[in-house]
Amino acid sequence: MVTAAGKRVIFDCGTGARPLGAWLMANAPKPIEATILLSHTHWDHIQGFPFFAPVFVPGNRFTVCGPKGAGRSLPEVLAGQMEYTYFPVELGQLGSQIEYRDLDEGVHEINGVRIAAQFLNHPAIALGYRIEADGASLLYLCDHEPYWEGLWRSDAEPGRIESILHDGDRRHAAFMHDADVVIHDCQYTPEEYPSRKNWGHSTLSYVTKIAAAANVKRLFLTHHDPAHDDGFLARMEARAREIAASAGSPMRISCAAEGHAETIDGTATTYTREISSPAAGASADGSLAILVVDDDESSRFLAQKILTRAGHHVTMAAGGAEGIALAEANRPDLVLLDLVMPDPNGYAVLGALRSREETRSLPVIVLTAEDDEYSARQCFELGATDFLSKPFTPPQLNARVRACLARTRDNN
Repeated sequence: MVTAAGKRVIFDCGTGARPLGAWLMANAPKPIEATILLSHTHWDHIQGFPFFAPVFVPGNRFTVCGPKGAGRSLPEVLAGQMEYTYFPVELGQLGSQIEYRDLDEGVHEINGVRIAAQFLNHPAIALGYRIEADGASLLYLCDHEPYWEGLWRSDAEPGRIESILHDGDRRHAAFMHDADVVIHDCQYTPEEYPSRKNWGHSTLSYVTKIAAAANVKRLFLTHHDPAHDDGFLARMEARAREIAASAGSPMRISCAAEGHAETIDGTATTYTREISSPAAGASADGSLAILVVDDDESSRFLAQKILTRAGHHVTMAAGGAEGIALAEANRPDLVLLDLVMPDPNGYAVLGALRSREETRSLPVIVLTAEDDEYSARQCFELGATDFLSKPFTPPQLNARVRACLARTRDNN
């Protein structure tokens, strides 16, 4: 929990919500008011909500916020885990006043607190939050995975935001820039990560390096793996401090610990991005017109199956020339583009789309087995919006599609 501008902000509602609720009931002035920011609705982030005692008390007021586009509304998700089969009190029987808000990327004023939200790289739709109040800035970034494991371009000086290879990681660093405090997912060591890739979590090396590049002053490592005991976490903390020191960063680093309290003093750098407007061309229910360009039939139909199940309308092209023609004729909301195809290949298709006025701003996710640095750099230089390596999971593709659309709206 954070107290900012005299207001309480609670990040997520895992099992820690129960002792926090008990403390508020015993110590906080009444009525109790707070904003609850859910990063996403995976069970480990919401299972404490039914045990958060203040929501049962009439007169208390809460605003519960979570990412828009996650499939079901927040009340539906929270009510699902409080069905009578699982819990004796239903959501509608809670005594407090609860307002629900679905958030997109952008800057929001919520109960007098300025909160910026940005999509994270996670298999589910997830948001990270930046709070600016009382002359300080604090970010909560959980759960998040590197967009590119290597982080830096090989031809650039490491440790600088502009040297970051993947645009997603560069945006992530810019979101943290000059922050007083960052609370960041750090579930794995670099040695553990290869067998857990695409699970949606970060390594200590990635977190420390990107936070140092962003000039973060205070870093808390969180979302600890349940298999890591206190001794293991202490060693992770020491390794992260060594990495920061080798990068010349004075950043203070600690593993997040139960019961820790800290007062933040600083000069906040204002995050100025405006709230995104609805996606042009997207329907009222959030469905999109998506063009899949891939010469491999099985890859096309896999993408079609995943996206159709998510409610989108999918058109497919078996080659580059057909893809260009369909993009110009149908004006889709987004293109998924393979690279290795008979001429014209994906690079040529991307170049052609960016050279035409009618498709210049069309979001393009490169979806390819070519996961080397050269391919990624070339695609971003040609104007790709995102770069996702095969193989991928259905939730991962759905999350990247939503984040890609939000990113494009923000840049237009």
